[in-house]
Amino acid sequence: MSSTVVKMGTRELVMNGPYMTELRESNDILDDEAALRRRLKEDGYLFIRGFHDRTKVQQARLAYLQRIAEQGKLMLGTAIEEGIINSHNKGAAFLGSENQPPELLEVVNSESTMQFFNRFLGGPSLTYDYKWVRAVGTGDFTGAHYDIVYMGRGTKNLYTLWTPLDDISYELGGLAILLGSQHFDRVRETYGQMDVDRDRVDGWFADDPLELIEKFGGQWATAEFRAGDALIFGMYTMHGSLTNQTNRYRFSADTRYQLQSEPVDERWIGAKPKGHYGWHAGPTISMEEARTKWGV
Repeated sequence: MSSTVVKMGTRELVMNGPYMTELRESNDILDDEAALRRRLKEDGYLFIRGFHDRTKVQQARLAYLQRIAEQGKLMLGTAIEEGIINSHNKGAAFLGSENQPPELLEVVNSESTMQFFNRFLGGPSLTYDYKWVRAVGTGDFTGAHYDIVYMGRGTKNLYTLWTPLDDISYELGGLAILLGSQHFDRVRETYGQMDVDRDRVDGWFADDPLELIEKFGGQWATAEFRAGDALIFGMYTMHGSLTNQTNRYRFSADTRYQLQSEPVDERWIGAKPKGHYGWHAGPTISMEEARTKWGV
């Protein structure tokens, strides 16, 4: 029986080999908030199958596909639902709070989603008004990073909800978590203290997944996702994505949640969140230069 090989950046990694394994599902403890908190502290993430209403997720994907079609990015003569990329192969990002389709908000701002975070966080929660939705093109991937460097001015008890808006095979390229990375103390003390708007440093810590394992340890974990699934993790969990090896757009949404009672990063809330304002406003320091300075 041949081994399954996944691609992350330019690296090809064997599933269930030394560098890549499968995410652990947490559906068995979904009704036990204390167990969920322990699991997240231990694993660095919660992977929940069928967290969202699958039909509503598919409706959200279609809403973004219609926008992509209006931008002329789909292959002519193909069905919109297929999401086939045209020869220009340009990805797309739908960022902000304004003009997000109601179909997305019915998923990520839904009563069931907010009730989950109320229970998990132990009190009334809020979600950032700013939403991050991406359509990833062929050959594209996301390098390894902590989310804290982009949104660390409020509470550190902030959580990312990554929502695949489609069934995502290994080839289409879903998210991957670096197991144990929440305990990389030296990385947390250096890179994890960074603010991209203040420091104007590249946000990705690394684009080579093996370099991180060889230097800091751990193992990558991923899955083949289905529309409706969810991946939840904290600000100090290193993550990236597999490479999209298909001719179809890979759609996913990133949304954030925290307690209402804790400080909020002002860049991401309100009717018109200001978002990043200093990061690319001038010369940017490379991550290679920053890591040399930090000694990591």
